[in-house]
Amino acid sequence: MNIHEMLPKTELNCPDGLEVVVLGGGCFWCTEAVFLRLEGVKEVIPGYAGGIVEQPSYEAICTGRTGHAEVIQVIFDSTKINLSELLAVFWATHDPTTLNRQGGDTGPQYRSAIFYLSDTQEKLASEMMEKLNQSKEFSDPIVTEITAFSNFYPAEKYHQNYYMRNEGQPYCQYVVRPKVEKLQRLFEDKLKP
Repeated sequence: MNIHEMLPKTELNCPDGLEVVVLGGGCFWCTEAVFLRLEGVKEVIPGYAGGIVEQPSYEAICTGRTGHAEVIQVIFDSTKINLSELLAVFWATHDPTTLNRQGGDTGPQYRSAIFYLSDTQEKLASEMMEKLNQSKEFSDPIVTEITAFSNFYPAEKYHQNYYMRNEGQPYCQYVVRPKVEKLQRLFEDKLKP
């Protein structure tokens, strides 16, 4: 039995006609702020995925010992934005070459990760990562973990829409805002009106 088979399992609810992907790109305040702005994204839920503890708290995952990553569950309309486009935004708006770190945020909870829900998602993510590595888009190899989805636990309510509610807070100004601005520069045609 491998470790993945021993992890707690949860289900994801996705409305009919929509799709879901689970992404970890460092602090979920950053990734949520980025993905909420994309046309075709219906909902972004910050949470914890891939760990060994059921119903973890923010304090528990911050120890780095639960195995969870801070992630977002992105529910999207693939007729307006497809998974390839979402993954392009994902890789462009965080540093996928640093292991267990995004800027000053360190620990396994900040790892770059894609928790795939189907063979199609796994294949696409793996192919895109290989192409990015071959193109030398990044000066170092991408270390994004691409692993089968096992569990997702929504974060506490105070984490939801954090950037929108705390835009003036120093972390939001110096860490989240530059990622949002990068999204606006690189993917202007993908933004909600």
